[in-house]
Amino acid sequence: MRISTTQALAAAIGAGLEGEPQTEVGPDVVIDTRKAGPGSLFVAMPGERVDGHDFTPAAERAGASAVLATRTTEARIPHLIVADTRQGLTDLARRAVARERSRGMRAIALTGSSGKTSTKDILAQLLEPAGPTISPVGSFNNEIGVPLTACGVDAGTDFLISEMGARGKGHISWLTSIVPPDVAMVLNVGTAHLGEFGSREAIAEAKGEIVEGLGAGGWAVLNAEDHRVAAMASRTRGQIAWFSADGAHSHPGAGIEVSARDITADSLQRHSFTLRVRAAGRTTEHPVALRTMGAHQVANAVAAAAAATCCGVEPESVAASLSAATSRSPWRMELDERDDGLVVVNDCYNANPDSMAAALTALEGVLRARREADPATRGVALLGDMLELGDSSAGLHRQAGLQAARAGFDLVLCVGAHAGDLAAGAGEGGAATRIVEPGDAVAATTWTGHDVVLVKASRALALETVAQELLNDAGHGSGTVGEGGRA
Repeated sequence: MRISTTQALAAAIGAGLEGEPQTEVGPDVVIDTRKAGPGSLFVAMPGERVDGHDFTPAAERAGASAVLATRTTEARIPHLIVADTRQGLTDLARRAVARERSRGMRAIALTGSSGKTSTKDILAQLLEPAGPTISPVGSFNNEIGVPLTACGVDAGTDFLISEMGARGKGHISWLTSIVPPDVAMVLNVGTAHLGEFGSREAIAEAKGEIVEGLGAGGWAVLNAEDHRVAAMASRTRGQIAWFSADGAHSHPGAGIEVSARDITADSLQRHSFTLRVRAAGRTTEHPVALRTMGAHQVANAVAAAAAATCCGVEPESVAASLSAATSRSPWRMELDERDDGLVVVNDCYNANPDSMAAALTALEGVLRARREADPATRGVALLGDMLELGDSSAGLHRQAGLQAARAGFDLVLCVGAHAGDLAAGAGEGGAATRIVEPGDAVAATTWTGHDVVLVKASRALALETVAQELLNDAGHGSGTVGEGGRA
């Protein structure tokens, strides 16, 4: 947000003003007092357990110049009074985006059942060399995160990346009314939130809303390998840019095609490939060596490459930036090694059947390579609940446990409400299993420098604390002795 006055801000969003009309506000807009600073606008959001209105004095002490609120509070700074602070934040973001798009800023919106945050992080690193870029921190992809990120744009912003999630029909349409995209991306249609939507077809219907608001000059970036995503081409007036990780899906009539070929992986499942870009009447190929783990990162990389190409970034620059890109969001295939050699892959920011399968597949390759060098290598998977899967939960958790065993994990530690289903599947596949509480996970076995550990569950289980405890374990071997059978 540009620095403005309380009077101008109130007029812009139709708010009442209590306090000094010429107080300067901006550029930061925050909902957390820990992020408030000199000049910031603090938005008092109501919550289930706390109310932001109670924290306005703390925002004032941190330097906030004004408060967006539904009522006057104890803070002695100007108040912009609205009926609904969430709507007030939305109105502010919508105006900021419209203003900057009118002078040439390009907005890129992306959605998908899995891979959104990783792809968003990659795309930001492809666009930043071409111009100032605003991108969400973490997974700011809902009705608060999208407008909050959008308020970060200013007169110098060239690109705004907006990650958009959906928990029902109409959600993404509403988000695109705040950030109308010039480039709209759909990565995939999987089983995340299956319990809320009921079917993949319903998920596809909701995700496809992102391409419907494109103008004729916009670009819809679609996954050629996912037939539900490919079908969205009929729902947009925009031009189509196709991406695929296997290069087997050809659309010669499209304006842009991006794919990968000659894909290889090292012992830590970091993939290299040849990036093939067809755009502006010419086809070029460029070597890429990713620094992030997992075969699924190839699809994320080519999707980001297609979007960057739509924004005018040259293929040579795209390839170079892909090879330099790192993971910016924590707890996503985050690899650490203890000083005795024990390896922990922390992928516990969130979990759904697709991301669970991708993580297990990646670790299957790691275990295979490690065992060639060290036959004593043991694979341990600490797996927890995948939430919001509805009636399919039990079967999908059992399937995940079975895949863990088939991927080569010797021991599967299971936590959460579906620990029994995970253990049943892993046991069926021949792995040793134990059902444990998160606080007892580190003590559940004897750990050595020969172990490769995957930690994976939905965010609500907070298993990153277990991963950190394991890395910090000074005993390097403390725990129960022997595995024995299955729990």
